[in-house]
Amino acid sequence: MNTKVSEDIAHIKAMMERSSRFISLSGLSGIGAGITGLIAGLTAIYLVNGTFSGIGSGIDGIKKGMTGELIILGAVALFIALFFGCFFTIRKSRRLGLQVWTSSTKKILIHLAVPLVVGGIFILALICHGLYGLVAGTTLVFYGLALINAGKYTYSDIRYLGALELSLGCISLFWLGQGLVLWTLGFGLLHIVYGIILYKKYR
Repeated sequence: MNTKVSEDIAHIKAMMERSSRFISLSGLSGIGAGITGLIAGLTAIYLVNGTFSGIGSGIDGIKKGMTGELIILGAVALFIALFFGCFFTIRKSRRLGLQVWTSSTKKILIHLAVPLVVGGIFILALICHGLYGLVAGTTLVFYGLALINAGKYTYSDIRYLGALELSLGCISLFWLGQGLVLWTLGFGLLHIVYGIILYKKYR
């Protein structure tokens, strides 16, 4: 009898979690985004320095006319990362028999969007004023805030990733010469490690 009650309670908890949390997030999305970020970061370092060494990749490393190239590179990387996120999330949802567009999906998107949109506007302001050295750190800071903000509507593990991204961003703001290196670590390696952990833990 106790076993039956325990099973019923576990089933109810699972149903409540599915209704209140976005559990279709796939670790493969993180791995795909991480590989994309790693390639984009190394490419940016090479464009700025002419080498894969990160030294000098701060405000003094940005050459005139290079801003457009870096913005295009970032936009392409973002598009590819979003593609991986949507593809693997939809695939996991279908495998679990879950709907992709739910109230939890709307909540997590809203809580992600607010810090990201504000951060995007702030970054545009930095670029307009020529403060290129602060851009890499700022992207990490606002991205970390977005992940922490949205963490209560999905796996709690995402908050740890957010805290690490935020920490790297803060370090980058005071270590301008290594901005692109820290950006590559944050959007590249951290995403890959997080994706592997998430995949093994929730697959």
